[in-house]
This record gives sequence, C-alpha cells and structure tokens, in this order.
Amino acid sequence: MNSIERRGTFSLAGIYALRMLGLFMILPVFSLYAEGLEGVTPMLIGIALGIYGLTMALFQIPFGMLSDRLGRKPIITVGLLLFAIGSVVAAASDSIMGVIVGRAIQGAGAIAAAMMALLADLTREEHRTKAMAIMGVSIGMSFTLALVMGPFLSNVFGVAGIFWLTAVLAIGGIGVLYLIVPDPDPEHCYLHRDTETVPAQFKQVIFDGQLLRLDLGIMIQHGIMMAMFTALPFVLRDFLGLPSQEHAWFYLPVLVLSVFGMVPLIIIAEKKRKMKEVFLFCVGLMVLAECMLGLFHGSLFAVGAGLLLFFVAFNALEASLPSLISRMAPVDAKGTAMGVYSTSQFFGAFIGGSFGGIAYGAFGVQGVFYACAIAALVWIVIAAGMRVPSYLSSHLVHLDEALLDDSDSLAGRLLAVAGVHEAKVVVEDSMAYLRVDKQKFNPEDVNRVLI
Repeated sequence: MNSIERRGTFSLAGIYALRMLGLFMILPVFSLYAEGLEGVTPMLIGIALGIYGLTMALFQIPFGMLSDRLGRKPIITVGLLLFAIGSVVAAASDSIMGVIVGRAIQGAGAIAAAMMALLADLTREEHRTKAMAIMGVSIGMSFTLALVMGPFLSNVFGVAGIFWLTAVLAIGGIGVLYLIVPDPDPEHCYLHRDTETVPAQFKQVIFDGQLLRLDLGIMIQHGIMMAMFTALPFVLRDFLGLPSQEHAWFYLPVLVLSVFGMVPLIIIAEKKRKMKEVFLFCVGLMVLAECMLGLFHGSLFAVGAGLLLFFVAFNALEASLPSLISRMAPVDAKGTAMGVYSTSQFFGAFIGGSFGGIAYGAFGVQGVFYACAIAALVWIVIAAGMRVPSYLSSHLVHLDEALLDDSDSLAGRLLAVAGVHEAKVVVEDSMAYLRVDKQKFNPEDVNRVLI
C-alpha cells in the first residue's frame, strides 16, 4: 500500500471500530441497568439490545447507494450524527422506551456500506482485499474490547455514561473523517462491484441457494449472540454471585483464550482446505456451548468453559463467513452479496434480542440458552447442504475502451489464461472480473492477452 492507502485504511478502520465499540459496550451491562428503567419488561430489554440491528438493516444499503450520488463523506457524516443523537437520547432516557428509541436512531446511522465504498475509492484493486481484512480485524477487536470495557466503564460512569461517551466518539469520528481520511481521486470514485451493492443483482444473489445458506447462518449467529446477552449478566450476578463490577475480569480471560483457540481452526480451514468441515464443527461447538450454559449455569467453571467454546466458534465463523461469501458469489456481484449478507447479520441481531427477551421472560435463563441451542441445530441442518467452496481468489482488470467492442470474445480469451476459472467483462464499468487460482495464475499473462 502507498501512504494514502494506509492512511485511508487505518483511519476508516478506526472510525468504524469506535462506532462498533459504542454499540457493543452496553451488551454485557444493559440487562442489569434496564431493571431500573420505567416500564421495563424482559421482552423490551431484548428489543432495546437488538433494535439497532433492525434500523441498520433497513438503512445500510440505501445509505451506500446515496453515497454514490451525494458523496461518501457527507453520507458518513450524517450517519455519525444520527449515531451521536441516538446515543444522547438513550443516555438521557429514564424509561425503556426512550432507550429503545435512542438505540433505533443509533442504528439508523448505518454507514457500513458508505464506509466500504470510500475504502474502495481510496485503494487500488490489488490492495483492496488487504484493506478489507484490516477493517474486519478492527471490528473484531472492537467487539472483544467492548465486552471487557463495558462492565469497567459502567462501574465508573454508569450505563448512561457509556451512551454519552459513545456520542463523543461519534463526533470525534467526524473530525477524523475530515482531518485524517484522504479525499479520494475523483477518477477512482466509480461503482466498485467488489464492494458495493448493485440493485439489479439483488434477485440473482437472494435466490442463490448457497449464498442464502450463508445469509441465514450469519442471521442465526448474531441472533444467538444477542439473545445470550439478555441472560448472561443475570447468570453472572444472580447464579454465580459475581458483582457487576467484576464481570469484566470474567470475560477477559475467556475472550483472550478464544482468540488463541480459533487460530488452529482457521489454519485447518484455509491451509488444509477443510472449510466446510471446520464450519460445521464450529456450529456444533455452539450447540454444545449453549447446552452447557443451560444445564450448568450455576457453575463458574461450566459457564466459563461454555462461553469459551462459544467464542472460539463465534470468532472462527465470523472470520470465515465473509470469505465464503466472496468465494461463492458471482465474480462480478461480490459487493451485492456482501450487502445482503450484512443486512442479514444486522436483522439477526434484532430477532435475537427480541426473542431472547421473550424467552427470558417466559422460561428464565435456561430458556434463552436452550432456544439458542435449538437455533444452532437448525443452522447445522441448513449448512449441511453447503457445497465445498472453491479456493480461488478475485482479480480485477481495467480495460481500455477499444477492448470492449466484443466483450464475449474478450471473456473467452481471458478464460483461456492459465489459472483463470471465471471471467466476466462488464462493459459499463470498463472492467473484467476474474476468479483465479493464485498458484497457477500470472497477471502478466492477462496483460499479454489485452495487448
């Protein structure tokens, strides 16, 4: 990467990570805090936790499309302002409905698609995958950090203080956006099919059986995670006798160990080409973890072990699912596939929070964990029919206008290049989208075809 690409990647990753940090810091503490809010019920606690996912699912693709017309930075600014306003509303509310409204406004500041589009504007095709990976790592780190920082900051400032801090971070993000994030070269601000949603491709992507399995999977995964946090704080306090100020020290070793635990699984999946086997194994780990939490929620060791298994599986799946989407999506529709995938993820958080609250109110903590186990079992059934993914990479080629007169012939010549398994020439983009085997593919062979 050059200096502009590095600056853009790390500054955007920082903005997005801080935003997600603000969303996730209340997960381990909100259920206990909500007990003192006016009008609270278990179901409303779950809705308050997950409502951001509903509004984010509704607005992220439209915001991304608006950024094509109105500019990336103005749309991201609007999103961060909405996030800050929602945080203030939640911080100032003394009723559960007020917090729900605040969390909904937070989610309405859905900047994920616009951020990815700006990142694509700032990076060359050969470095874009690396930039996206850095963004993904920053989001994962923010989630882990949030589960530890949430209880600590709640003890110092209260949950309302966390909401106020979140508002400050959002405003700070706007400063970073204009002071540190570079302005992209206008020549690079075009539709990036590898990162952006194309409405005309929705039908193709949504009705693809393999992609649908993955979309349903990420929906279930984030639903389970959100449902768990309607019950976990009560387990730690009421069943294990841990004061809320000590919850951070319970989560910390579990989360650190889970990162080490997922690394061998990722290596086996990628290096040994056992992606499907590892995938199904991780979902099975989730079933086991939820059963342990349901059966032995009065044992400190069992709860710690169950959470460790859950987060090993969660982290491994969180890392591998985007890779599977990229490999199974049509080569020129990766951006659309990722947009639908992200929408499914956010919608899953809403469903999980809502049903987690209902299950807790009707059946207690055991009901939540057993419901999560059943959801994971359903996921295994759905995922069992997943085809073994191809271990191929994407490669993008800019085309001169003179080459576009006979796109079908050009696609055929590109397919004849060693290591090229799929080629799609998109005339309106002046781009060829290739899926290649890196062990056999040499970009210079493509250049010779284009001469």
